[in-house]
Amino acid sequence: MSLSVNSATSVSDHPATVAGVRINLESLPAAVFELVRRARAGRGFTVFTLNLDHIVKLRQNSLFRAAYRRATHVTADGWPIVWLANRSERRVLRTTGADIVEPLCEAAAQQGLPVYFIGPGEGARTGAVAALRRRIPSMRIAGAESPIVVSGASTIHARAIAQRIANSGARICFVSLGAPKQELMADALSMRCPEVGFVCVGAALDFISGRTLRAPAWMRSAGLEWLWRLASEPRRLAVRYAACAYIFLLLALGAKGLPVEAYR
Repeated sequence: MSLSVNSATSVSDHPATVAGVRINLESLPAAVFELVRRARAGRGFTVFTLNLDHIVKLRQNSLFRAAYRRATHVTADGWPIVWLANRSERRVLRTTGADIVEPLCEAAAQQGLPVYFIGPGEGARTGAVAALRRRIPSMRIAGAESPIVVSGASTIHARAIAQRIANSGARICFVSLGAPKQELMADALSMRCPEVGFVCVGAALDFISGRTLRAPAWMRSAGLEWLWRLASEPRRLAVRYAACAYIFLLLALGAKGLPVEAYR
């Protein structure tokens, strides 16, 4: 997928808000444009992709809330978030972690910006990096690693990882550890690497490597990717999706009491 870094506007001046979280990157082209612009200028950032599972976790995890408050950019990951954001005015397009990796790598390659990869497991990471090298031969890979991160211990790992990233010369780092580990890690790393952008991408590298099969394009377009994932991993995802459905219902009915305060 090819996106010109000159073809989009940047951060929205009037971002949509869902459950107290402002979505300020409203499309994939806008995200690629803005992130490359900041990376070229050496202005670090963090990118989180908001979905219903994040909203559930935001209610439960104060560290996650703090990281979201500090996040530079947020996109809408998932059709329920897009629908909620666009109830009053249609302006937000779905921008997932899985969709952003390849176009952002391609744009970074065009600008000579080195990239770094953190996670997931070694097999998926190695496979994904190899696939991206084949698709984007000019991509500059500054480094890649798959640290074992215990939940809540991101800051313990961050110091050593940050040093490796700084020494590598990377300007964009993709973090694929799952929520909330990846957001906590990105937040901690951004404080130590102020010239690097950290993009949380969930299962993107698993998809790119082929280790996990993503839903067909028609299901993604129809807003049914959740059904594909549930059918693939029912035991792991059934409880999570039930909690997400409950939160969606509350938000759709206009619940005001979800966030303790605005997350950002």
